[in-house]
Amino acid sequence: MSNSSKFRKSAELLSAVCGSLLMGASVIPQAVLAQQPTNQQQINQTTSQVNPCPRIFYEAPHNNQVAVPQGCPPNAYTQQLIDQGQLNQSNVPANPTAEQIRLGVGGEAGSATNPNPTILNEAPYNRSQSGLQPQGSVQPETTQPSVTPASQTPTDQSVTPYPSQQQSPSARIATVNGRVNIRLVNDTAATVTYQVIGDTAPRSLPGKSNVTLQGLAAPVTVTFQREDGGLLQATPQTSSQSGQLEVRLKETTSQGQDRRALRIENNGSVFLN
Repeated sequence: MSNSSKFRKSAELLSAVCGSLLMGASVIPQAVLAQQPTNQQQINQTTSQVNPCPRIFYEAPHNNQVAVPQGCPPNAYTQQLIDQGQLNQSNVPANPTAEQIRLGVGGEAGSATNPNPTILNEAPYNRSQSGLQPQGSVQPETTQPSVTPASQTPTDQSVTPYPSQQQSPSARIATVNGRVNIRLVNDTAATVTYQVIGDTAPRSLPGKSNVTLQGLAAPVTVTFQREDGGLLQATPQTSSQSGQLEVRLKETTSQGQDRRALRIENNGSVFLN
């Protein structure tokens, strides 16, 4: 065999080997990519497990201190803001949606979901009118969370908890035929918004002024807060005259002294919260 024939056969053999290697290399990346989920799929799987209305918003103390995110049925504190005209009712549905029922309003979407997610420590969920944030941790549920019945939505909850079950009274007064007079004295320089729950709309009390609320039927709840968002210290002062109570409102920098509501029970017990 001549040298030219040997050279031609060697070239053909080398060309066939290189072609096989190139075809194998093009198949391997496609197989690897087919086994790897896209980032968007991972994001969608994670997002589908997040409940925007976790149970912690409807449990003490957050039920009476933290407003629920937009789109969730109101808890007690959110309903109080609605009653005071500080929150638009149209932004808060009265009943949970079908998707919220599937996840479990006031619950979690499965036992693997964290019932105390880090989102509660981020804006806007870490802000509330009282300035308090969720504290502590909650153990995850191991059973299927319950769904709030349609006949008992969060709007049926009382705006103000029963303080007689939680603390000792700050003062006691004698009611007159079940009625009391409350004199609010604003010793601050800021305007204070006050409201008799179930009786009056929110009203303004300018700084360094006072107002007397007469003939209020006990039990009665009066809420008040500074319009500039500052803290208020409320001090009740009884009178020698039956059915009279004076409450002086002063500035404070202590979160523990901040008060937003006054309640007088049927027996004349006075509670501040």
